[in-house]
Amino acid sequence: MKIKLAIFGAGFWAKYQIAAWKEHQDVEIVAIYNRTREKAESLAKEFDIPSVYTSAEELLTQEKVDAIDVITDVSTHEQFVLLAAKYKVPVICQKPLAPDYETARRMVDACQNAGIPLFVHENWRWQTQLRELKKELDKNQIGKIFRADIVYANSFPVFENQPFLKELDKFILTDMGTHILDVTRFLLGEAESLYCQTAAVTPGIKGEDVADISIKMRSGVHCNVEISYASKLEHDTFPQVLVLIEGEQGSIQLSKDFVIKVTTPAGTTERKVDLPFYEWCIPQYALVQSSMVALNKQFLDFFQDNTKRVETTGDDNLKTLELVYKSYESADNNTLVSL
Repeated sequence: MKIKLAIFGAGFWAKYQIAAWKEHQDVEIVAIYNRTREKAESLAKEFDIPSVYTSAEELLTQEKVDAIDVITDVSTHEQFVLLAAKYKVPVICQKPLAPDYETARRMVDACQNAGIPLFVHENWRWQTQLRELKKELDKNQIGKIFRADIVYANSFPVFENQPFLKELDKFILTDMGTHILDVTRFLLGEAESLYCQTAAVTPGIKGEDVADISIKMRSGVHCNVEISYASKLEHDTFPQVLVLIEGEQGSIQLSKDFVIKVTTPAGTTERKVDLPFYEWCIPQYALVQSSMVALNKQFLDFFQDNTKRVETTGDDNLKTLELVYKSYESADNNTLVSL
């Protein structure tokens, strides 16, 4: 069964998200909306999308679609999700879901009241090496876990192709923290409390580009999360996340270049994870962009059979957003915050 999809947005990431959808034969993109018609027409021509709109509501009244994929600026997410709820059309929304927790809660509630699913385009946990790392964890080879380090630190010039990020009052925790803290939950479960410190290092930016978060998980695991775009290192690993998880009987490490090492009383084994690659990916972003294909597959599976589970629901994403915005609260007040 082919799923008919409409795209909202024609910015930098829309092109790659559309390309990721095109990897699945059971998806047909029937329309695209963007407030600037020229941008929408350009993507429509490139990807053979038949209809272009400059009014989101007009699209929903004129087109019969199974879902919409919102790939716009975070400030517009609530507007489009509430519009989807009004017309009872299932909706996928780009991260971060909302600029604050209360707005995200309203969006989730509106979709629940309308009886439609709200999913979040949270692709980071769908990176192949992170899925493989989770499989190793689930084997329970290293005994009871007691601590973890999760690090995303590099000096990639992120502001060059996304200059608007310089103007955000809240930057790295909302832009990257949503990804990395979601990975933390994916690997280690839910959090009990956290303490966060932030810094703005890069000249000319409004928000923070460094955040260090110490989290106590409900399981008792102590986790350090480091997020930075100001780290000038000998080996820049953008956009990799490096992970070390320690248990009473050993450790599991995801090191640079996607090598997973498992140390137990029997010794250490290691393997390099092979990653998918698609011709439309930007080489520097390929790790991130290829994960969109796997993420979209779970959405597609649900739309074809609504008994299938989707991990990145709006309800689940609220738990990640609570970590993000409680981190700001902790940093602003220099206090430990309970969840």
